Amino acid sequence: MNAKMPELKKSFEVAGFTEVKTLLSSGNVVFSARATSEAALERKAEKAMTATLGRMFLTIVRPVEALQELLESEPYGSFRLAPQSKRVVTFMREPAKGKLTLPIALDGARILRAEGREVFSAYVPSPRGPAFMALIEKTFGKDVTTRTWETVAKVAR
Repeated sequence: MNAKMPELKKSFEVAGFTEVKTLLSSGNVVFSARATSEAALERKAEKAMTATLGRMFLTIVRPVEALQELLESEPYGSFRLAPQSKRVVTFMREPAKGKLTLPIALDGARILRAEGREVFSAYVPSPRGPAFMALIEKTFGKDVTTRTWETVAKVAR
């Protein structure tokens, strides 16, 4: 994210979203809006960013209730993860195309599960940096957004 959070918040408010809050300085925005499709909300947010910030950032919308259900589903429960593992969720606009043979691994990062428009991965931090992002981009492309499990929990509150 290359936008300041107060400017990003203002952009969403200008677009007509209400109860706008930004979280964690990483582009997470929680807001209220009239009932409509996620795609329509994404387009509206991106249009507002272009108008107010001078550039658009890929926007992927999920209702808070969907994030809460995701957390309650415990998607990592059936996997043995090292105690120091970081769990990450990648959000996509559309489900992955084609069949994936899982797990897919690279330098200590593993894509464990893909369900609908979410992908669940884990990695053990190393001095080489976040290999999981290279793995995600190689597998799903760059039109995704990835958040730690802890960040998803904060956004869902």
